[in-house]
Amino acid sequence: MAGTDSINPSSGVRASRGHRSAILASFLGWTLDAFDFFLVVFALTAIAKDFHKTDAELALTITITLAFRPVGAFIFGLMADRYGRKLPLMIDLVFFSIVEVLSGFAPNYTVFLILRALFGIGMGGEWGVGASLAMEKAPKGSRGILSGLLQEGYATGYLLAAVCYFFVFPRWGWRPMFFIGGLPALLALFVRANVEESEVWQRTRHKDWSSLGRGIASHWKLFLYLTLLMAGMNFVSHGTQDMYPTFLQRDWGFSPQKRAALTAFSMVGAIIGGISFGYLSDRIGRRRAIVIALVLAIAVIPVWAFSPALGGLVVGAFAMQFMVQGAWGVIPAHITELSPDNVRGFLPGFAYQCGVLIASSVAYLEAVLATRMSYAKSMAIVAVIVFSAAAIIAWLGRERHAVDFGGTAEPDLAEPALSA
Repeated sequence: MAGTDSINPSSGVRASRGHRSAILASFLGWTLDAFDFFLVVFALTAIAKDFHKTDAELALTITITLAFRPVGAFIFGLMADRYGRKLPLMIDLVFFSIVEVLSGFAPNYTVFLILRALFGIGMGGEWGVGASLAMEKAPKGSRGILSGLLQEGYATGYLLAAVCYFFVFPRWGWRPMFFIGGLPALLALFVRANVEESEVWQRTRHKDWSSLGRGIASHWKLFLYLTLLMAGMNFVSHGTQDMYPTFLQRDWGFSPQKRAALTAFSMVGAIIGGISFGYLSDRIGRRRAIVIALVLAIAVIPVWAFSPALGGLVVGAFAMQFMVQGAWGVIPAHITELSPDNVRGFLPGFAYQCGVLIASSVAYLEAVLATRMSYAKSMAIVAVIVFSAAAIIAWLGRERHAVDFGGTAEPDLAEPALSA
C-alpha cells in the first residue's frame, strides 16, 4: 500500500501531493455540481409558480437534467481517455458554471428547460473525469474511505444548497441562488495550478481514437452491468432526495427555512454515512458494504416517510441519508476498480450517467403518484422497490477490491460482470 509520502517510481512525484490535490479538486467539483443541481429541488414550487406551471411540470426539468447527463459523460469521458483527465475537468467546470448563471436569467419555462438540459451535460461530465483522476491517484488501501469522501461531495453540495436556500431565498427569491452557482468556474484555476495529470493515464493512454473505440467496445458486457447497477443506485438516491423538500412542504406544511434546515441535517447524516461505509468497504469488501447499507435503508422507511411526530421525522431523515449515501460512498472506488485502466475516464462515468438516464423519471413519477396519494406513500413505495433491486444487482456483481491500477496486463473484464 502506498504511503502518504511514497514516491511514484514512474514519475518521481510524491503521491501525497498528487492524490490530495486530485481528491480535493474532484470533491469540490462534485460538491459545486450538486449544489447547482439541488437549487432547483429546493426552489421547485417557487419556480413553478413564477412560470405558471405545476409541480410535476417543473419536476420535468429535473428529469431533463438527469436525462442529459449521459451526453456530458460521453463527450468528456472520451476526452479524458484521449487527452488526459485534467483538461476536460477544467473545461467542464467552466461550462456548467456559465449555464447555471444563465438559468437565473431564464425568462420563461421553455428557456429554463433548455438551460437545465445543458446543465445536465456539464453535470454528467464532471463525475467520471473527477472520479477516475482521484481514484487513480489514491493509495489503494485507503481507496474506500477516500471514495466515500469524494462521493459525499454530492451530499455536501445538497447541504450547501439548503444553506443557500435558507438565507437567500426568503430575501431575494430563487434567481440570485443561480448566480452563486457560477462559483465552480473558479475551481478550474485550482485544477490548473495544483492538480497533476494521472500517471495511470499516461502509461495506458490510447495512441488514437480508433484504439480507444476498440478498447471501449471490447468491454460492452461490463458496461451493461455497470449501467444496470448505476440505474439502481440512482433510483435509490434521486428517489429519496429530489422530491423530499416538496414532501416536507406538501405533507408537513414546512416553511422554506424548516425545509432547508431538515434537509441540511439529513445531509450531515449522508456525509457521515458515505465516509463510514467507504471505510467499512476497505475492510469487508465493496459489494457487502453496499448491500448492508441498502438493507438497513429499507428498515428505516417507516420512520422516514410515516413518522407521526417531528422527532421521528428528523431521525428518519438523518438515518435514511446515512444509509443511502453510505451505499453511494462505496461507488467511486467500486466501479473505477471494475473498469480497465485504458477506458477508466470513459466507462464508469458513462455507465453512471446512463444509469441516471434510466432513473431520471423518478422525481416526475413520484410527483404524479402524489396526485393520487400523499407524497409519503408515493416515496415509500418507490423506495422499497428500488432499494431491494439495487441490493440484488450489487450482490450479483463482481468486485476487484484494492486492485492495482496501471498494471501491465488487464484482467478479462469483457466477460459478464456477474459472480459465479
